[in-house]
Amino acid sequence: QVQLEESGGGLVQAGGSLRLSCAASGTIFSINTMGWYRQASAFTRESVADITSGGRTNYADSVKGRFTISRDNAKNTVFLQMNSLKSEDTAVYYCKAIVDPYRSGYRQYWGQGTQVTVSS
Repeated sequence: QVQLEESGGGLVQAGGSLRLSCAASGTIFSINTMGWYRQASAFTRESVADITSGGRTNYADSVKGRFTISRDNAKNTVFLQMNSLKSEDTAVYYCKAIVDPYRSGYRQYWGQGTQVTVSS
């Protein structure tokens, strides 16, 4: 079984910064892409950023230049540094990882989510 545990959410004023972390644990042979999604109430879950095992990154247009995704492959951990936060960044942030747990193919796993609230 694979577990993803997020941390680092909280309440911050507009213009401030937060750093999210997501650590994968359990039976893991390899991890492909890791990423962050977010869901504000009454809206669909949207992709924020993702990063491949080789370090290639993708960002939503709304966060380019403000957020930075990175990962520590040795620790199976992905980070999201969020700067210049805006009220519209308020959402529950979810970590997703594409994991091959048993050397039998990749599967998608999600974390439980961490709340980020930006006050204006």
